Amino acid sequence: MKKILVLCTGNSCRSQIAEGYLRYFAGDRAEIYSAGVETHGVNPRAIATMAEDGIDISKHTSNNIAEYSRIPFDYVITVCDNAKERCPFFPSSAMLFHENFPDPAKATGTEEEIMAQFRAVRGMIKSYAEKFIQQNLDA
Repeated sequence: MKKILVLCTGNSCRSQIAEGYLRYFAGDRAEIYSAGVETHGVNPRAIATMAEDGIDISKHTSNNIAEYSRIPFDYVITVCDNAKERCPFFPSSAMLFHENFPDPAKATGTEEEIMAQFRAVRGMIKSYAEKFIQQNLDA
């Protein structure tokens, strides 16, 4: 079974959303993990945004990359430039992927404007996750 790690700065939004969608699209064909180079807790708006699309990430935890140093990942996906720059070396043959998604946690404005940004980023990540699984697990 393939092991996939999604890495972001704080493991609060983008990596949590990606973990949720990768789990959904991969089903039982992969083990999906997410972590941050720091931990900021799972963002409540990320949880709410995913619930709108029928995916429950409310039980996810915010994990530090150091917790997974001994897992032989097949794929490591960084979802922000900061994580890519700070991504530690993995003593494995993991294939590295990178996609810089906007950080919805930095959105400003009314609650509806902020949630609109979360939904937009959710859509980008959903599309990426579906294509990633098709190209790497379905191929």
